[in-house]
Amino acid sequence: MIIAKDLHRSYSIGKKNVEVLHGLSLHIHKGEKVFLCGPSGSGKTTLMYTLAGLEQPQVGSVTINGTNIYSLNLSKRARFRNQTMGFIFQNYMLMPELTALENASLATAIAGKEATERIKYLLARVGLADRMDHLPNELSGGEQQRVAIARALAHNPAIIFADEPTGNLDSRNGRQILDLIFELAEEDGKTLVTVTHDAEIAALGDRVLTIRDGVVTG
Repeated sequence: MIIAKDLHRSYSIGKKNVEVLHGLSLHIHKGEKVFLCGPSGSGKTTLMYTLAGLEQPQVGSVTINGTNIYSLNLSKRARFRNQTMGFIFQNYMLMPELTALENASLATAIAGKEATERIKYLLARVGLADRMDHLPNELSGGEQQRVAIARALAHNPAIIFADEPTGNLDSRNGRQILDLIFELAEEDGKTLVTVTHDAEIAALGDRVLTIRDGVVTG
């Protein structure tokens, strides 16, 4: 499903060049629930963004379902990402002026698909059947993250990338959200790649990849 080979990614900070990924390679199988763990600054979020086609490495390749995503031009890569991937972020990334239903429809609107019934079904599945017409500021943090989950799944992607999806939630809501992501991902055999700093949460996945100093150490 996802094969990364010899990834190198660095940033310029003032006059310094800071290498974040140091020749990192990995293989994630279809349907796996993989957690990327490591201390702050270890490169786990950069790795997730690189696997998702959002941050191009200076060296190395990422192949998803046989497609080398960095061999595609920007528009083709964006189209591939929209067709193949769903994203869940720590800060929800909801548009404040849009309702829950409208926010959850964004990915399908970009893809040019009519999927209103699927989105309504997903919002009901995440417990928001009676909150579809509410704006983000009328929803709790847990409810906003549920909208983000529905949005990520609206176009039925093969891969879900989640960046600290429980980071802004208390432990009870965080566990409920994670259980919900697992349940929905398993229904369709989706691959789940999640960044977390929480070892207890990571232990719930199929595999933990520990990132330290830009390489996989475990």
